Amino acid sequence: MSILALPAPVSAVPVSPAVCPHRAALAGVLRTVGLSLLVACGVPAVLFYAVLETAGLGPAILSALAWSYGALAWRRVTGRPTSGLLVLTVTILTIRTVFTLSTGNTYVYFLQPIISDAVVAAVFLTSLVSARPLVARLAADFYPMSPDLAAHPRVRRLFSRLTTFWGAVCLVKAALGLWLLESLSIGSFVLVKNSAVLGLTAAAVAVTIWCSLVVLRHVSAPSTP
Repeated sequence: MSILALPAPVSAVPVSPAVCPHRAALAGVLRTVGLSLLVACGVPAVLFYAVLETAGLGPAILSALAWSYGALAWRRVTGRPTSGLLVLTVTILTIRTVFTLSTGNTYVYFLQPIISDAVVAAVFLTSLVSARPLVARLAADFYPMSPDLAAHPRVRRLFSRLTTFWGAVCLVKAALGLWLLESLSIGSFVLVKNSAVLGLTAAAVAVTIWCSLVVLRHVSAPSTP
């Protein structure tokens, strides 16, 4: 599982003093993100492990790829919006599968997500030197936000801190994945790594949402005369 299979952190939206629409919006974001992660990452991971244990590595690789293509085709046939996360997953799985089956190098199949995590970490951390950290560029795609709110000092600090946070999360995932790959058998690696990455990602998303809610309360609170 790769941080590339991870949704952008949640940002903030303007709220009225009388209501709290950000909580309802956050609930909607959680449902969307949860479903996207389940379809694009959770099911393929479980399917891969189940087929690996029963039929071997080759069928496991093909089954995960077949699920992803099937999920993508189903969305298109039924007219549902296509998840960017799912498209990215299909693209990455296709490249990994073609390379692995054509060369027989299964090690690279499992190493690629680790390299991806390290690259994404570098992208997050490097973006801190720009006027708009990476989280600031991605947040509006997942959460409605006015330009005035995005320019608020508290929100801008939130973007910088979350960019640093997700860069660190990606580095931890890369280091953990490499250590597990070098230490465990393929079957144990798939099970332990996927479980650890899902847990780490869920915890990181929870921290992101909590930090966003804290900033929302300050930004949306009516100023006292």
